[in-house]
Amino acid sequence: MVLTACVLASSMAFIDGTALPVALPILRADFGADLASVQWVLNGYMLALASLTLIGGALADVYGKARMLGLGCVLFGLTSGACALAPSPTWLIAARIAQGTAAAIVTPASLALIGATYPRAERNRAIGVWAAASALTTAGGPVLGGWLTETFGWPSVFWINPPLALAAVGVLLVFAPKDGRIHRRFDLIGAGILAAAIGALTWALSQIGSAEALDVASAPAQPATLLMIVACLGIVGLAVYAFWERRSEHPMTPPRLLENRAFLGLNVATLMVYAGVSIMFFVLPFDLVERRALSSTDAGLAFLPFTLGVGLLSNVFGRLADKIGTRAILIAGPAGAAVAYVCMALGRAESLMLGVIGPMTLLGLSFAVLVAPLTASAMSSVDQADEGLASGINNAASRIAQLAGVALAAGVAPFASGYEIGLAVAAATSIAGALTALMTLAPHAAKAGVALSEPASAAGSGSHRSESRSGDQTTDRAMISAQAEDQ
Repeated sequence: MVLTACVLASSMAFIDGTALPVALPILRADFGADLASVQWVLNGYMLALASLTLIGGALADVYGKARMLGLGCVLFGLTSGACALAPSPTWLIAARIAQGTAAAIVTPASLALIGATYPRAERNRAIGVWAAASALTTAGGPVLGGWLTETFGWPSVFWINPPLALAAVGVLLVFAPKDGRIHRRFDLIGAGILAAAIGALTWALSQIGSAEALDVASAPAQPATLLMIVACLGIVGLAVYAFWERRSEHPMTPPRLLENRAFLGLNVATLMVYAGVSIMFFVLPFDLVERRALSSTDAGLAFLPFTLGVGLLSNVFGRLADKIGTRAILIAGPAGAAVAYVCMALGRAESLMLGVIGPMTLLGLSFAVLVAPLTASAMSSVDQADEGLASGINNAASRIAQLAGVALAAGVAPFASGYEIGLAVAAATSIAGALTALMTLAPHAAKAGVALSEPASAAGSGSHRSESRSGDQTTDRAMISAQAEDQ
């Protein structure tokens, strides 16, 4: 039942993300708004979500995972109602930013609660269910959004969220375990610095390749200069945040997380893998519609092998990871994705079946292998007290990777061979993700319940193993040995 509540909560964000774009043309016509305003209906949500997800994970650790998930659901339901009742584009954009803030609490808290509820030996399976439900709701979003918009109008896309939020909160109140709060103060100063830094980088990435940034006719140097300034401010902000965290008595991201080789490597792998798939999702629709002359509906159907593969097989491979371990799976998944991208690039002149559907099926299989073990391993590589923060960091890495992937794809799209170049970059990032997993995870991690970590106290001091039990939850942790580091 707790897993059901987590799926319901996260499904709100996934459905909203894919159902709303279908309603944008009618929404724009109703408001008489310009394209820039409509674009910010999407970008405002993504900006808040990417900037605050890590903070949402930290809040879950400090104030309780179930408590913060319930609060996030309530806020998401209320802000969805505010979006549906919006009388103007400005109101809608503000409500969407607030909705993204609520989603930044819901997403990491839901995964962290799954981690706190399930023993590590069963966590891949549970996260596989969560990933499968997320993929299926994502796939159904455009269909549901189109039907609701045509039948009841665009506000109905937002009205589907309050009932889901109410159901999730009800299940949490009855079935959620008692929260174990961490006795430490929340780092408000660090949270503010981090939100500003990631927000600046997120905004800069979201503007690369946009119409405003590429409009050479109107002061071409100004947008590029502004983007560079904002991006530099974001980088400086991250440096200031790192400086502050090392001196704060209650750091939001303790330095031990950066000294944890497994956790750091798994998040680098997440960044690489999701950047690659984001590049593909950007370049492929243009090829399908503009060169292959498919309709928008047919182009959307071409992505079904990927979505159904993840949706139907994630739970299967999550169970497999619980039995055989995650190292081989986290190498095979990105490698299979790289092969799929190469097949797409080489098959551009081939039939739709050979050039798109076949590789997309392989890509769906590869991500079904990858998603649940990657997420579960990232969370299992830290102590239970840091699982909410670990979930937030992992989610933030995937969100930033998506924006970076779109920015890279937009940069190569104008070239004559932009399609092939983009897919080659996607394949390269996926291979980098596989190599990161190869170098990060120790070969002796045979079971998914074994988490690899290297805390500050063990770094550079040889191997160390600790085991602890709390109630029915298995929390075995194997430290990375010096031999594994040498290998």
